[in-house]
Amino acid sequence: MTEKDENIMNEGTAEENLEADNGKVAEKKDQKRWYIVHTYSGYENKVKSNLEKRIEYMNMADKIFRVEVPQKTITQIKGGRKQEKEEKIFPGYVLVEMIMDEDSWYVVRHTAGVTKFVGSAKKPIPAKDSEIKKIIHRSTAQTQKIEMDVKVGEKVRIISGPFAEFVGDITEVYPDKAKLRAMVSIFGRETPVELEYKQIQKL
Repeated sequence: MTEKDENIMNEGTAEENLEADNGKVAEKKDQKRWYIVHTYSGYENKVKSNLEKRIEYMNMADKIFRVEVPQKTITQIKGGRKQEKEEKIFPGYVLVEMIMDEDSWYVVRHTAGVTKFVGSAKKPIPAKDSEIKKIIHRSTAQTQKIEMDVKVGEKVRIISGPFAEFVGDITEVYPDKAKLRAMVSIFGRETPVELEYKQIQKL
């Protein structure tokens, strides 16, 4: 065999190896899926933190890619003051993007706070991509749910607007509009008044 023939064979082998490697990479990429992990209630963020640490010191970054706790912003109004807090969309669950095999399963399943994968004990079921996209979108959307610590039947003082200093009884609450309706005694007559949350103060 001539040197030229050897070079051609070596080139062919190199190309085959490269194709094989590319095939493995593509295959590995195809195996990357989202899985849903069940946790103890209230431990979602702790599980995320614990798992991210385990991924780092157990060198699993090539198999476990993302850990998400889907949340949304809640605006609360207490005593006329606006406060924002994060509320979990799915309490008791954490999303993990990973390539499922025995090693990655072990790392996730034995993270403190994790109770199980969604699916059978040894065969977790990957979530549908369309479902994950909806969940991630909900957690990144800017829409806010407004909560207020008032309910029908409670008395409130109006602190701004044309009825400032009047006291009324709440008859209806509209959280989606951040408004409520109260019955206010004006000149001896009970009058329904629509108010914004920021206009009132609980008594």
